Amino acid sequence: MMTRDQQQKRKAFHTCQCSSCQCHPYGGLAKQHHAINRVLVTLNEKHRRRFAGLLALERGRGGIQAVATITGLSRNTIRRGREEVRRTDRLNTVRHAGAGRQAVEKKARTF
Repeated sequence: MMTRDQQQKRKAFHTCQCSSCQCHPYGGLAKQHHAINRVLVTLNEKHRRRFAGLLALERGRGGIQAVATITGLSRNTIRRGREEVRRTDRLNTVRHAGAGRQAVEKKARTF
């Protein structure tokens, strides 16, 4: 069961401030921006940053500013997420069993 604070935090999300949403709050573009903000509320910080970065990549030139207006996230946050999405394939490698540094107990000598 969720506490009252969790319910309020979950329900609150950013309202898009773009001119299209301000002029036509029930238009198709406004519905799309509303859906984006509903998804962002459910994500943790890391995934929110990467999702916003992906949206900025899809939009191309001017994408960071557009996504910042839609989501209310900082441009630096979106820029960082965009870079994480670009280099994700190299960072998310899974180590093989036994790979990596050995445990300290294994290296200790017995006398």
